Amino acid sequence: MNPVRVLVADDHPSFVRTVRMLLEDGEGIVVVGTASDGGEAVRLALELQPDVVLMDLNMPGTNGIDATRAIAEAGPHIAVLVLTMFDEDDSVVAALRSGARGYLLKGARRDEIVRAVHSAHAGEAIFGPAVARRLGSLVDSSPADSRAQQAFPHLTARELEVLDRVAAGLDNHAISTQMHLSDKTVRNYVSTILTKIHASTRAEAIVRAREAGLGTDGRPGVNDPRV
Repeated sequence: MNPVRVLVADDHPSFVRTVRMLLEDGEGIVVVGTASDGGEAVRLALELQPDVVLMDLNMPGTNGIDATRAIAEAGPHIAVLVLTMFDEDDSVVAALRSGARGYLLKGARRDEIVRAVHSAHAGEAIFGPAVARRLGSLVDSSPADSRAQQAFPHLTARELEVLDRVAAGLDNHAISTQMHLSDKTVRNYVSTILTKIHASTRAEAIVRAREAGLGTDGRPGVNDPRV
């Protein structure tokens, strides 16, 4: 049986060396290349045609999410398996939307990583225990959520949450209170959302969000005395 050919994309050389040793220790896996940023990962994936890419998310230049999307689009036969230290819901959802076939956290045991590589190569989806426990709630969405995801595919799950509250008429302070975020963080989210959906004003964003089914669950608006 031919060994599973793996490309490791991570900007920490010591971690790459460790992963290479773990994978190549008689487990039917060979590391065919390493990349230190997302752009290099895409280039090498298309050049080397590995079976599996182990992808970190936080890398200089092109990040792991964008690199995953590029590989999934240009080489759908290549399985991208995220191996990162970030376990936030936004990161998990963004990786899955970009085409990742699995999501592991750094610190996973050697046998978990090896099993994940073989499973991804076999066409299976595999997730670390911490991610798997939350997976149901991450993918469980209402029809309105699905319409919103289709209308705004470039928004992360958290950005959609913020846009939903904007569409409901909440001001930034009310959103920060509901979501337990700082006012500055909410301002940054709103600014990013407007840019991503190409809305010139908050009012335009509200109209477009409501057309996609957001902001309709009865949350109080900015003029409501409860806000």
